Amino acid sequence: MGDKSGQPGTHTYKSLAEDGVFGFVEPPKRPTGSLLMHSMAMFGREFCYAVEAAYVTPVLLSVGLPKSLYSVVWLLSPVLGFLLQPVVGSASDHCRARWGRRRPYILTLGIMMLLGMALYLNGDIIISALIADPRRKLIWAISITMIGVVLFDFAADFIDGPIKAYLFDVCTYQDKERGLHYHALFTGLGGALGYVLGAIDWAHLELGRVLGTEFQVMFFFSSLVLALCFIIHLCSIPEVPLKDIPTQQAPCDLAVSSNRTYQYGSIEKVKNGCVNPELVLQGGKPKNPAEQIPRTMTMKSLLRALISMPPHYRCLFISHLIGWTAFLSNMLFFTDFMGRIVYHGDPYGAHNSTEFLIYQRGVEVGCWGLCINAVFSSLYSYFQKALVPHIGLKGLYFTGYLLFGLGTGFIGLFPNVYSTLAMCTLFGVMSSTLYTVPFNLIAVYHREEEQRQQARGGDLDSSGRGQGLDCASLTCMVQLAQILVGGGLGFLVNMAGSVVVVVITASVLALIGSCFVALFVRHMD
Repeated sequence: MGDKSGQPGTHTYKSLAEDGVFGFVEPPKRPTGSLLMHSMAMFGREFCYAVEAAYVTPVLLSVGLPKSLYSVVWLLSPVLGFLLQPVVGSASDHCRARWGRRRPYILTLGIMMLLGMALYLNGDIIISALIADPRRKLIWAISITMIGVVLFDFAADFIDGPIKAYLFDVCTYQDKERGLHYHALFTGLGGALGYVLGAIDWAHLELGRVLGTEFQVMFFFSSLVLALCFIIHLCSIPEVPLKDIPTQQAPCDLAVSSNRTYQYGSIEKVKNGCVNPELVLQGGKPKNPAEQIPRTMTMKSLLRALISMPPHYRCLFISHLIGWTAFLSNMLFFTDFMGRIVYHGDPYGAHNSTEFLIYQRGVEVGCWGLCINAVFSSLYSYFQKALVPHIGLKGLYFTGYLLFGLGTGFIGLFPNVYSTLAMCTLFGVMSSTLYTVPFNLIAVYHREEEQRQQARGGDLDSSGRGQGLDCASLTCMVQLAQILVGGGLGFLVNMAGSVVVVVITASVLALIGSCFVALFVRHMD
């Protein structure tokens, strides 16, 4: 693979197909500025996610969404994601566009995010300008808003994979660690700023009066931030296009030392003194049908991996599913909980009524709570390094679930403005735990497997499983959690007649998850 950008101060790296000789070396060290620019995509994505988390439920209720369709909105996007995410991931792996493998998908998904926001934040105004009949207006407003929410969620969920793969493709091992650190930092900052923006009372400010409503203000800032962040991201680091590597061009007279240590992305094995060119694209794994890790990840391979994986992996995935189900149950309905339960507002009231204005105030204060969650999540990520030597990864995992379960249970039983905002710090603990600890455990499990297989003198990954497949399977638990939340919480709210049941459900699930972590999740030093 080659970089034809000709940037000064960097070393190019070429593929066997370009010069016919062994020219593949690890990508050059990236400057801090490039990694920061690359992380801007996470800032823009999380900023828009924060706006959605704060406003999508109030938007759906304000356009008159029936309670029977409440859960459908949250169900469609994760179902599509769970089914199509492996297909899209595989397609980006083998994309041969001149612009690179990942950036065309990132640009397409970014445009889909922008279109989704335009529909769900402006759908009511667009339909009101086009349709006069009240009944048709209601149907079309609900439909357009729902389509916008599903489209935005679909694209925002998908785009994380190509962004991470883009970073891994163009960076050394050390730069990957630095890049992921900056990703986590900008994720917290983007979420915090998005929630702060949603907490401002724009109706009484000049910009709010000029643009019309607070929903239009949110769209103005969200679209501006998203467009700028993704332009910076796509121009951050040149990406190498994927090209065919003809077998006949592989040099057989090139001697490669067998005792050399190679980094990620380099050729690691030589057969009969000849370099196998397919190893460049397969991360050094031999193309053995019995032992090869699938190059394309499908639903069949995903299900096979879930069934055949060792028990401690399966327990980790189940705990991750429980944790995300609890976390999403609370976060997706938090601003609605603040508006209806804590502030006693009415989202179905007339838009100029006191009850509706009180509800909007509760939503704004809920945004401040979500901002506290995002800031504390970033801070807690730094504290984790100091806590790991004392309580270990499993201790961190258990603590995050337990604190979240106790905090959500407290605000569900004793809804109060100040205590609820204080408990939002515990939401940040849970958020940081879910984003970091399970993937660290996956890495530890794989390292232990590699050490054990090397001690036996066997080949790595002889079971046909790889770290990429396990990480993808772990990520799919988030989609499955969204399906469970979308399919179940609407039914629970209708049965109970109050959104308090959502918070109590989140608490119970988190406490069950803490017990599951303590009893079944395997800890390794």
